[in-house]
Amino acid sequence: MASSISIAVDMMGGDKAPDAILDGVNEALDLFGERYRLLLVGPSEMLAQKIEALGKKDDPRLEIVNATQVVTMNDHPVSAIRSKRDSSISVCMDLYRNGRAEAVFSAGNTGAAVAAAFFKWRMLKGIERPCIATLMPTEKAPFLLVDSGATVDCAPINLLHFALMGSIYMSTVLKRKNPRVGLLSNGTEDTKGNKQVQDTFKLLTRAKEIGEINFIGNIEGHDVFQGDVDVIVCDGFVGNILLKSSECLAKAVGHIVKRSLMQRLTWKLGALLCKGAFQELKKVTDPSEVGGAPLLGVAGVCLIGHGNSDGKTVRNGIRAAGDFARLRVNDTIAEKVKNLSII
Repeated sequence: MASSISIAVDMMGGDKAPDAILDGVNEALDLFGERYRLLLVGPSEMLAQKIEALGKKDDPRLEIVNATQVVTMNDHPVSAIRSKRDSSISVCMDLYRNGRAEAVFSAGNTGAAVAAAFFKWRMLKGIERPCIATLMPTEKAPFLLVDSGATVDCAPINLLHFALMGSIYMSTVLKRKNPRVGLLSNGTEDTKGNKQVQDTFKLLTRAKEIGEINFIGNIEGHDVFQGDVDVIVCDGFVGNILLKSSECLAKAVGHIVKRSLMQRLTWKLGALLCKGAFQELKKVTDPSEVGGAPLLGVAGVCLIGHGNSDGKTVRNGIRAAGDFARLRVNDTIAEKVKNLSII
């Protein structure tokens, strides 16, 4: 049997920390057996009490690592990493850098996680900027959005690297063969978009010609959720707006439908008959099924969970972090990026 993968878990990251994180840890232990060894990072005395209450005080798959500070959601990311050197997220990154952990999971301040990874781990050779790869639902199969918020100001070469890394993650971890890569723009023609997009189009076209990326061209906003593209590339500024707008729209539509169905008895009865369909829709659009978004480009393995993560999300985030490490995604990225140097 393969040896277990050590994952550092930021116990103080997220709106519902530490209890929701602990719930996810408990679920991971129950569901995944000996697959993972979890390093729980946070105030040791408090965590020890909570673990004892769960009945897992002597579980050999758990180890508490003390961290005396917390980066809150309102902290400035870079300032917090510099001033709170003993924060749970910083200690997690140190555990990876020192070889005690093979991956990190955090549902805390996203900017702080990106900053800590960037400063403590640096970048993979050949990659200049990191990106967050977020899986989003469509009418058909989910697509990967790169970047959804790590790097807001991008040069065309950065977007080329995002496309490569997203394609590798999609094919390696998510098993999507020869993933289709689209560049988000305001038109499908190669003359559309700003200068950044136009120059990126040329780079991606060249990458397609040498067989490194299956670039299908520009895609517009109305193409995003059609399911005809596997990886969508844009800078982190545009990507974060797309991500958050989509999340809020989904919630709004759900509330509108629910409110409308409650207005008439016949509609209520119809809703009961459609309960299975609604549950399936919820499952497809539920971010807890994914667990988190990988931070690509840094010389380490980090899964970033939503700030509102619950136990199920954390459990799946731990699994996703383990898959990232086990499949050695970064090794593939480092090898493949060499081939783009001729562009």
